[in-house]
Amino acid sequence: MKILGVDSSGMVASVALVQDEIMVAEYSVNYKKTHSQTLLPMLDEIVNMAEIDLQDIDAIAVAAGPGSFTGLRIGSATVKGLGLALDKPVVSVPTCHALAYNLCMTGDSIVCPIMDARRSQVYTGLYKFDNGNMQVIKNQDAMDIGELVEELNVIGKPVIFLGDGVPVYKNVIEDKITCDHSYAPAHINRQRAGAVATLGGRYFAQGVYEDAAEHKPVYLRKSQAEREREEKLNSEGK
Repeated sequence: MKILGVDSSGMVASVALVQDEIMVAEYSVNYKKTHSQTLLPMLDEIVNMAEIDLQDIDAIAVAAGPGSFTGLRIGSATVKGLGLALDKPVVSVPTCHALAYNLCMTGDSIVCPIMDARRSQVYTGLYKFDNGNMQVIKNQDAMDIGELVEELNVIGKPVIFLGDGVPVYKNVIEDKITCDHSYAPAHINRQRAGAVATLGGRYFAQGVYEDAAEHKPVYLRKSQAEREREEKLNSEGK
């Protein structure tokens, strides 16, 4: 089984190919270029270096959200276009699930991905792994970082944090947290298309996929522009 993975849900742009539980290729860049500039050239590089024919893949897995609204739209448009052109299904992988899957052999610790959602909020979820099998303790959602830490304190188990929200909210975490905790190292603390492809392959094997034309991102909340517009309209209406 060959699964192409794409993740553009945050600052990282990442493309990977996983075949039969083997990482054939992965290309990730965490820099100030827009994903519209990077995804297709990265995909082309993987195809050329690995000498693969995209017609041979079984499905395309994508980090479907939450995350950057622009990044999610670019990723969605990319996989929809590829899926329609190649007549391949799309596997929508929740972004926080895939991010947590970087730490799929962590034993008893709770894995807590946090993505900066601005205004002291994070996109997050809580996960545990049993022999690599994911257990979703708390499904992905947007919430206040302080409330998240309080919830973790109540659970009281060791926690491993990862994601781009860590450097933004690390001081808040350190100030409020009472349970044992640590932070994932650099090579596994951001989005990776390899995790998207691997987890997507498991979903695909379970029959969890969709036609490319049906795929759409999962935003969880309204964009900043939409919120500002509503605030302006509400203010004008008073």
